[in-house]
Amino acid sequence: MQQDVIIVGGGMVGLSLALMLAKSNIAVKLLEAVKYPNYEDGSIAPYHSSFDARNTALSRRTVQIYQKLGLWDALQEHATPILEVHITEQGSFGKARLKADQEKVESFGQVIENAWLGRVLLSQVRQQPLIELIDGVQVTSLTQDQDEVQIEATRGGEYIHCLKAKLVIAADGRDSFCRQALGVGVDVHDYEQVAIVTAVQTSKPHNHVGFERFSHLGPLALLPLPGECRRSVVWPVTKGREHEWLGEENDQHFLNALQKTYGDRAGKFVKTGKRFSFPLSQVLAHKQAVGRVILMGNAAHTIHPVAGQGFNLCMRDVDVLVRYLNQQIANGRDLGEPEMLKAYEQARLADQKRVIKFCDSVVRGFSNQNPVLKLLRNTGLVAFDVIPGIKPLVANYAMGLKA
Repeated sequence: MQQDVIIVGGGMVGLSLALMLAKSNIAVKLLEAVKYPNYEDGSIAPYHSSFDARNTALSRRTVQIYQKLGLWDALQEHATPILEVHITEQGSFGKARLKADQEKVESFGQVIENAWLGRVLLSQVRQQPLIELIDGVQVTSLTQDQDEVQIEATRGGEYIHCLKAKLVIAADGRDSFCRQALGVGVDVHDYEQVAIVTAVQTSKPHNHVGFERFSHLGPLALLPLPGECRRSVVWPVTKGREHEWLGEENDQHFLNALQKTYGDRAGKFVKTGKRFSFPLSQVLAHKQAVGRVILMGNAAHTIHPVAGQGFNLCMRDVDVLVRYLNQQIANGRDLGEPEMLKAYEQARLADQKRVIKFCDSVVRGFSNQNPVLKLLRNTGLVAFDVIPGIKPLVANYAMGLKA
């Protein structure tokens, strides 16, 4: 059962990658451990382990990738643009603003709920004849030799597949089985934080403004969602405290805490959806290319969501890898050529290290409540807001246009 490419992991990165490969006329087998929903009701997007309650801020570069795939019209129905970004710290004077019209861009990006992003991607994959989707299977073995990679998989404990390919792309998450099977180690940093995720209704319209609010509890991101007064909340808090705000009985307590931290810029927080929590850590693989296998997505690097860069960094990885594979096809060469995969890895390291360092520095810098450091960072926010030339550089970097 020789295939050009096998992708292990059918989350948002794996599905996007499969669609991009199919567009390049590359046949794909896509393996996913969890059974996908049937999506019989067109008005809802049921949660899946990979398409959960979280939302994603798609950078302009990521939007451009989906436009090239011909998917953006379908995604735009469930997304809303960010036209302004406000950055503040609770109880401090510093603030910074970015406005799309001043930076001469249509928007800084688009916010979409993962459940809807996953639904659109999965629907497209199911319609693509070059993609064979195999869900509800567990990969139990990954081995390789000079010429190919061999994967064995089971369903419900019963052996069902032995697959072979010239190239395997492991996008099977932070705790990647494939990464472990390859013997690739990781560097792990536990932030001792848990992200509380939900959607809220406010008394004032969002007007397409996204907020990053730093507090002693953790950095609060409030982003616009479809619907005039509907906003997403991503609030990393100290591990162990999340239970104070989870559960229906704590709805009002959560809204009160949100109001106290955020202030009255959005008016009143009048309603909250169900809250979910996710532990936060940084996981970096020691290698991303091993023989004929490439690590992708969270299997390669999992980072803090503070600046909304994680998924967008993965999509830039995907975009560059597909370009390398297209060049192999144009030259009539092996898609899994180890030297080419190593070249891809080296090409991506600078962007990855820059983003990872930036996100980690923001978390650590704003977590420190030392009065001197607090003064310095708020002075920095003011400087960012008034010194000419800084905003365009930061805006282009955040939009993924200068990676």
